[in-house]
Amino acid sequence: MAYSMTGFGRCEKVFGSRRYTVEIKSVNSRFCDINIRMPRIFNFADGQVRKLITESLIRGKVDIFINFDDSENQSSEVILNEGLVKAYSGALKDISAVTGRDDDASASRIASFPDVLTVRQKDLDEEALWDELSGCISGALSEMKVMRKTEGDSLASDVTDKICELEKIRDEIVARAPEVVKEYRTRLAARIEELLSDDKKAFYDENRLSAEVAVFADKCAIDEELKRLMSHFQQAKRYLAVDDSIGKKMDFLIQEINREVNTIGSKANDLDITNRVLLMKGIVEEIREQIQNLV
Repeated sequence: MAYSMTGFGRCEKVFGSRRYTVEIKSVNSRFCDINIRMPRIFNFADGQVRKLITESLIRGKVDIFINFDDSENQSSEVILNEGLVKAYSGALKDISAVTGRDDDASASRIASFPDVLTVRQKDLDEEALWDELSGCISGALSEMKVMRKTEGDSLASDVTDKICELEKIRDEIVARAPEVVKEYRTRLAARIEELLSDDKKAFYDENRLSAEVAVFADKCAIDEELKRLMSHFQQAKRYLAVDDSIGKKMDFLIQEINREVNTIGSKANDLDITNRVLLMKGIVEEIREQIQNLV
């Protein structure tokens, strides 16, 4: 069955002192639009994260949030600039000698001076980090796909029911269409009977009536449109039964169904058929809104 574009997934994994938390949410979008929020430590993996998500989700506006914590804080180290410390210390002694004041600068005071201490990122094992992170992302994606599948199945089932409604209305139009021509012939014959006087009826050619009815029947013929509609309905059911990306296919098919329905409405020249066409247009619009959420 189908997949919805709306979903949420979360996964948390711990590897030694490192804890990963990944949350992914997605909503409707014509394309796969990915927004990633993650610590700078994972900047090297931006392209890999996007590829992993694209291969799994295909379409949707996707937000992914990655949190990382290392309880041993082994990813950074503090560097002491010994030369600068000696320079600061010497300068303080000189100031003490010049001013006659005691040199009371402590080690903590000197440590607060600019550039004495710097924090540097240790060389990371990017391959190991990616293995851990990708596993966590895959877990969140799996949870999201379950949610998207559940909602997609519900949408597909509802759309299938609406397609069945359209088929029933289409069958009613099929049954009604031949009666339109018959009723037109009856009305036209009655009108002619009413307008012609007795002495003129002898000169009236019945073939004229048949020709007029034939022209009307040709103008309001909707057999081809009704056949194409049935074909479209069958195709829609096949799409909805497939476990694949069907959103764009269904969007195109609904446009074709709507076009056939509009043509029937413009050609039918019958109030009963027109009313049924209006019902069909309402259902088609409901389907159009629903399939916007299908992958």
